[in-house]
Amino acid sequence: MSDISIGVLFGILIFLILLSAFFSGSETALMTLNRYRLRHLSKVGHQGAVRASRLLERPDRLIGLILLGNNFVNIMASSLATVIALRLGGEGAIPVAAFLLTLVILIFAEVAPKTLAALKPERLAFPAAFVYTPLLRLLYPVVWVVNSIANMILRLLNVSPEDMDDQVLSKEELRTVVIEAGAMIPKRHQKMLLSILDLEKLAVEDIMIPRNEVDGIDLEDPIEETIKLLQDSAYTRLPVFDGSIDNIVGTIHVRKAMHALTHGRLTHEVIREICDPPYFIPEGTPLNRQLINFQRKKQRIGMVVDEYGDLLGLVTLVDLLEEIVGEFSTDPADSVQEVQPQEDGSFLVSGSANIKELVRTYHWELPLDGPRTISGLIIEYMETIPEPGTSLLLAGYPVEILQIKDNMVRMVRIQPNKYPQET
Repeated sequence: MSDISIGVLFGILIFLILLSAFFSGSETALMTLNRYRLRHLSKVGHQGAVRASRLLERPDRLIGLILLGNNFVNIMASSLATVIALRLGGEGAIPVAAFLLTLVILIFAEVAPKTLAALKPERLAFPAAFVYTPLLRLLYPVVWVVNSIANMILRLLNVSPEDMDDQVLSKEELRTVVIEAGAMIPKRHQKMLLSILDLEKLAVEDIMIPRNEVDGIDLEDPIEETIKLLQDSAYTRLPVFDGSIDNIVGTIHVRKAMHALTHGRLTHEVIREICDPPYFIPEGTPLNRQLINFQRKKQRIGMVVDEYGDLLGLVTLVDLLEEIVGEFSTDPADSVQEVQPQEDGSFLVSGSANIKELVRTYHWELPLDGPRTISGLIIEYMETIPEPGTSLLLAGYPVEILQIKDNMVRMVRIQPNKYPQET
């Protein structure tokens, strides 16, 4: 060692510090890689990602290899710094050399490379994977011995390196990922993805058309009225019942009925024959499950029934899809406008207006865990059928009841200014 010049010794020392920086930075980079992005890059054939993914299958071996190399070069650097100190200043220079080497390693071989690796992990991890893959094969016996001893100690603490956490995201974590994706996912697509995640929180009765609003064909009506209903219908499928909506015969595709009409043979008996069997859905079925059921059974419309088999309403595939993509555009002539803004700032709201849609569209703070319509919410709150002209404070909003018909609230006026509720 005494034959080697000081310049060469300093060169070797700098090289060892650079190696230490490589080991420290690559360790942080590999351990902070986004596992889902890594899987994606591996599937598309990125060679650096493929090698990094293989190394991370057994992180204990990778960490053993990195620490073996890092500790080796740090000890070599310390020994070399001691030799340089003895040659430059004798034994008194050893503490100074130890202090300076500690400072240099801390800044240049630990903090700086690890910070860079944490900010740009792929930039360092993928090239490092090309180095560690053959190095692990070369030093595998030494790494195996070190890991075996370390794993034996871990097993005493009931920890096994084979029990790898697959890092499966929960639904709430996945929701956070979608929200924080920012500009990577368009706002509209974010809403759709979040709506899919929320499907299981809703059941079919939350989106169904209640039975009193269901349009259908009554086989006891004159055939002329049935024909007019088919010609004026805005729907492609209609339920068919016999005398009462509780006696469902099936559902009919309007196109089939009009085809029979053009051939002059549309009768109630023909309607019975061309009807599809009714498809019944339990009221508590989650929307995510019902979406699969619609696909599996090749159905587009279902009758929602309670535990006693009584009909509660009707739900269609379109209703369910609207929970994901939002309302489909419709012709104003095909539907009644349920919310009408007034010049004084108030809103005329139909009693059948869906509370969830009002909250989504106008951001009103109405309760979502009770009735699904404004009429139902008012009747539940008052515990009676109110008289026209009645005023009340509903969830902090001044509400005036304008019209009552068939034991239902048909029209109300809502002031958007919310008053503080009494506690």
